[in-house]
Amino acid sequence: MRFFSYDSTFGRLFLKLSYGCCLNFLWLVCCLPIFTIGASTTALYYTSFKIAKDEGSFITTMFFRSFRQNFKQATIIWLIMLAAGLLIGADAVLVYRLRAAADGTAAVIWTLLLAVLIACMIAYVIELFYIFPLLSIASNTTANMFKNAFLIGTHYLFVTLLVLFIHYAMFFLVVNIFTPFIIFGEGLCAVISAHLLLKIFKPLLYDPNAPEEESETGESGGENTL
Repeated sequence: MRFFSYDSTFGRLFLKLSYGCCLNFLWLVCCLPIFTIGASTTALYYTSFKIAKDEGSFITTMFFRSFRQNFKQATIIWLIMLAAGLLIGADAVLVYRLRAAADGTAAVIWTLLLAVLIACMIAYVIELFYIFPLLSIASNTTANMFKNAFLIGTHYLFVTLLVLFIHYAMFFLVVNIFTPFIIFGEGLCAVISAHLLLKIFKPLLYDPNAPEEESETGESGGENTL
């Protein structure tokens, strides 16, 4: 029956769900040492972009190729993000408690400091959503990765909100409605998000993990940078 064929809408949807499930498993396994979360997330989005462009079916091979080749920079970025997240979180809790215990002018000061920390949290979330997808498709220094991830995330704010909604919807679904849906988890979120991010990353899309192609003169092609 055509309904169950590979080219049907149902067939493509089922295939995407299967990819999401498989990627979620790979991502979770490779995140277990904690310090590898950055490399695992980069590999997750690298593979998700390939799926969004219908450019591959060997997702395990693609995932581990990206994991291996982006490991160093992704790990550095993740450790910076982890330290920054812990610092912002600890500061927010401390300032919130001091604000609750203060009154008068002191309460106003602590409220302003809390507002600043909330702004930092928003910036942090934008970085978290964009820096690893960006790393998976572009080559640049770590400092420029942070800068460009923030600029892209704030420029395309509507896409940022959609990506946030996708992750929130998955969390809400798993926690409040259908817990077994956790088998899709971050894998399916990345596959769906990749279709949105593909539009804004399109000028940057190339394969930083593919073997260098030799030109007619024997020189290897260079990598794009952002």
